[in-house]
Amino acid sequence: MNFATMVNRMVRAAMLDVNLYEEVEADTSLNQEALMVVILVSIIGSIGSFLSGVLARDIGSALLALVITVIMGVVNYYIWAYVTYFVGTRLFHGTADAGELLRVLGYASGPRALAVLSFIPCVGPAIALISAIWALVAGVVAVRQALDFDTTKAVLTVIVGWVIVFVISVVVDLVVGVGAAGLGALGSLLGGR
Repeated sequence: MNFATMVNRMVRAAMLDVNLYEEVEADTSLNQEALMVVILVSIIGSIGSFLSGVLARDIGSALLALVITVIMGVVNYYIWAYVTYFVGTRLFHGTADAGELLRVLGYASGPRALAVLSFIPCVGPAIALISAIWALVAGVVAVRQALDFDTTKAVLTVIVGWVIVFVISVVVDLVVGVGAAGLGALGSLLGGR
């Protein structure tokens, strides 16, 4: 795996290069590289979450955000790809296999790397939101190319998949948030003795 070539593909994917998505869809040797893109983007994005926690002087939450953001980035990638595959092929009769969607959506996640800037006061959250929207738009192009159907069906497929991933993420965030609050309270209780 050539890192420079991978970054070049990430840039082309972020620029919504239809030819890139066609190449990635057809090249089964890019399965591992697409996963590496997701991992790299998740790590870069988690640094922004970590720095936000550090600036808030909450090192425990910062470390938890660092780990959870990476894990959820990869988990959400797989969930979104398989849900999109199911919705796109069963509901809208697109033609693709799950591997094709894993590859194209892996590259489409590239713009999420801008979330590294989410720690910047005032503009950071806006940058993170823009990066998420950009990744969704790239996802629409990727899904359209992989499933070989029109943009309307691609938009609907991506929205359904995204909503399902969003709900799962909220549930996980609630569970982790409650767990982190419990650990914080326990630490305060033990530290007060």
